[in-house]
Parts: sequence; structure tokens; C-alpha cells
Amino acid sequence: MPLEPLRDSGQSVTPAYEGWYRNADGTITLLAGYFNRNLKEEVDIPVGPNNHLDPGGPDRGQPTHFLTHRQWGMFTIVVPGSFPEKTITWTLVSGGRTLSIPMTLHKDYEISPLKDPALGNTPPVIQLLGSGAKLQGPPHGVAANLTAQAGKPVPLRASVSDDGVIDPRRPADAQKMSVSWSKFRGMGLVHFQNPFSADTTATFASPGDYIVRLQANDVSGEGGGGFQCCWTSVLIKVSVSN
Repeated sequence: MPLEPLRDSGQSVTPAYEGWYRNADGTITLLAGYFNRNLKEEVDIPVGPNNHLDPGGPDRGQPTHFLTHRQWGMFTIVVPGSFPEKTITWTLVSGGRTLSIPMTLHKDYEISPLKDPALGNTPPVIQLLGSGAKLQGPPHGVAANLTAQAGKPVPLRASVSDDGVIDPRRPADAQKMSVSWSKFRGMGLVHFQNPFSADTTATFASPGDYIVRLQANDVSGEGGGGFQCCWTSVLIKVSVSN
């Protein structure tokens, strides 16, 4: 597969297991993303036979809308510290292929997404308008619920801040923070007025239940440059009526 040429459309989406980490309450979080091999085609795969996690699924909070290229840290699964399942498998069927990835607690997959051990860097802090909660790191379920009407813009507002730790491994012109909005779930089209601003609007073309995702990257960039720190993402559910 590494040598398979990329094409604009018609290609598969590969699930990606990115690691696990321990939580303060004794539970364990598993982190996953994906690689949509299409250069231009975003793919929708509803939860079910073609998009499921086992055991405990088929729905364990995974995305159903797949952006192009490699997407890091898209969702998490929290399990007891004993991890009774031992292995959780995510399976995607797309582009004529069935691809699965097992998630285990192998020691080589332990990560530290909330603090870079080498630099002391921490993820950006996201605070949604009207919420007192300060969110950092990978998403843990839905952070907020909104309502909207199809065809009418709904405000999406958040404040984003960062600790400003500079990564000396990166060029000076890369030392900046970025944010982006995207669709995570939902079968209709979603238009973000400015997808690269923390303060924007979203317009949903048709009624239904959607989840949108706000991601904030610090200087470490997408997926922490492969080290899984330091970035923050937040999931927001939007119930859209006629």
C-alpha cells in the first residue's frame, strides 16, 4: 500500500491506531485517526457493516465523514484500566477494500498527548462560548450540543490560547498556532464561513444530526509531527431541523 499511487477519488480509507495513554482516574484512552487515500474525494461511511468497532460497537464514537489525506487523533475510546476487551478492532469498508486495525495496550504504543516530555509543551486550550470548561488534548465525546435550522447559519465560537512553548527543532516561520473546523458526522453538506477561524458560522444544507470538529494545532503541527502532542480537538453535536 505505501507504493500505491494516490488518485483523486475511488480509493479506500485506512483506519489508524495512534496509541494509548493512562488517565488520572485509572482508565485508559485509546486514540485513533485515519488515512483517506483520495486526493480530492471526501468519503461518507455510516456506522454499520462498513464502519464498525468490535467488541462494544458498532458505534464507539468514530467518524462517519472522512476528510482527504492523513487525519490524526480523530476520536478516542475510554476503557477500564483492566482493559477487559484486550483488543478493539476498527473496520472500514470503502473503495472496494476491507481494512481493519487492532487497538491493544502494546508498550510501543503508549503516548503522552497532554505534555511533550522533552520540551514540556502542552496542547492549546479551547473554551467554547458559554462554557466554563477548558479543553485540552484529544476529544472525549461530545463537548457541547447546539441546534440549528437547515439553510440558516449557526454561530460557532470559541477562544483558543496556547502556552507559547517554542520548538527549537522547527523553523522560526513555523512557530504559530492554527485552528480549523470540519464535519465529523452527518450526511448533508456543511459550509463553514471561515473554517480557519475559531469564531465562524456553519450552514447545514439539510436537516439531521451532525457532529462538527474544532481542531487547534500549536507549533508541533498535524498530529504533533508524529509524536501525538500537542494539539486539541473538540466535538460539537448540532441537531438541524427544517
